[in-house]
Amino acid sequence: MKKIVFFIFVFISFFSCNKNDDNLSFKSVFIPIESVDIPDEFTLGEVHTIGVTYKRPSNCHIFGKFYYAPHNNERTVAVVNTVFERNDCIDLVDETLTATFNFQVTSNVSYIFKFWQGKDDNNEDIFLEIEVPVTN
Repeated sequence: MKKIVFFIFVFISFFSCNKNDDNLSFKSVFIPIESVDIPDEFTLGEVHTIGVTYKRPSNCHIFGKFYYAPHNNERTVAVVNTVFERNDCIDLVDETLTATFNFQVTSNVSYIFKFWQGKDDNNEDIFLEIEVPVTN
């Protein structure tokens, strides 16, 4: 986590020193999750690390945070990037990044994770759903 904060600080500092960007603006966008590294099972009371891999669309995209919405035993997760709106952004073809978060297991029922993978042709959300059982 300290590394992420450090890189965000360096990135923002770099852009704040550029004299051509007096009105630097940015927005937050969801980025589709490509793959997930999650344990096959959880142990009640323990903390487990979950990793997600996503493609970074341009050099103006940086990891911002996770969207995380719990509802009963379901957890909806998405990657949120901060996008700096600049004229000199470079599209990246195959740059994949991994971000992780810690999950505290507080219930002995299975958890269902819904990882956001984008939208389909009908503009409906697509999710990778993974059910993880809990052992005592």
